[in-house]
Amino acid sequence: MEPLVPFPRAPRSTIAVPQNESNGGSPHVYRETRRRRGRRVSLGGLVTGHLAAGVRGAVDFARRRLTGDYPLDEFGLDEHLLESLILPALRPLSRLWFRVQVAGIENLPESGGALIVANHAGVLPLDGLMLQVAVHDHHPGHRALRLLAADLVFELPIVSALARRAGHTRACPTGAERLLRTGELAGVFPEGFKGVGKPYRARYKLQRFGRGGFASVALKTGVPLIPCSIVGSEEIYPKLADLTPLARLLGLPYFPVTPLFPHLGVLGAIPLPSKWHIEFGEPIPTATYGPQAADDPITMFEVSDQVRETIQHALYKRLTQRRNPFAG
Repeated sequence: MEPLVPFPRAPRSTIAVPQNESNGGSPHVYRETRRRRGRRVSLGGLVTGHLAAGVRGAVDFARRRLTGDYPLDEFGLDEHLLESLILPALRPLSRLWFRVQVAGIENLPESGGALIVANHAGVLPLDGLMLQVAVHDHHPGHRALRLLAADLVFELPIVSALARRAGHTRACPTGAERLLRTGELAGVFPEGFKGVGKPYRARYKLQRFGRGGFASVALKTGVPLIPCSIVGSEEIYPKLADLTPLARLLGLPYFPVTPLFPHLGVLGAIPLPSKWHIEFGEPIPTATYGPQAADDPITMFEVSDQVRETIQHALYKRLTQRRNPFAG
């Protein structure tokens, strides 16, 4: 019996394509990579690699926190904590739960001071947190948004410390001017508790913009005002009623009753998964007025009203385009 002769194989690195009418009768040789360089990566190896990277990151985070190897600016911003813990904790809520879409990010300056003015809603101020994630993750320079928050935020344990480490400060003229003069990007919600705590029947109807303090600060510092409309925040906790006596007893501006809270307890505190849209409008310049305009009530009212009307118009426009609060 004759020995078997192995059939000759083509080289692994090439495949010869025969001549035919489709390729014009000329031979072509295509190089095909048959094997990956190095060892093949298995699923187990991939998981192990991610776990190892996570452990190394956790160890490095703990080392820097324990040794104090992280800088703080004069307002208390801890960029290491912001980048390593706070923003990563908020991103699933932004990307997966609320599915936030951002438009007009090109209207934010690449550098220098500016004041973002946004509508406020939702019972809990999650809109401020989602706005901070949107600015950082979508801006080409990944700028940190410095929110001007209510005094109540800095009176709550844990929340106060995290707010300062995230770079936020009290909503007072002195602090706001310092932030803007040092070239920071700040954000403010002029409606305050009247906006975030309004009933569901008044959704997307802007409340009074206080006394125009944000306009005064912008005029003094000459920074542009950037109107920002947020759609989707009104539906996360539809406020049906307010238990005012209980709110006074607890020292809160309001105690909301929603379709799920307080009936379901802790489960009722889970926000509904509405679809969010955050849109930044064109900047409104203030440098042309001059700092002396900050002392003119008429000018302050005109600037404040212009920003308010711009935001209200943007809200109504987005609402006409929205099919469903939860589908977008």
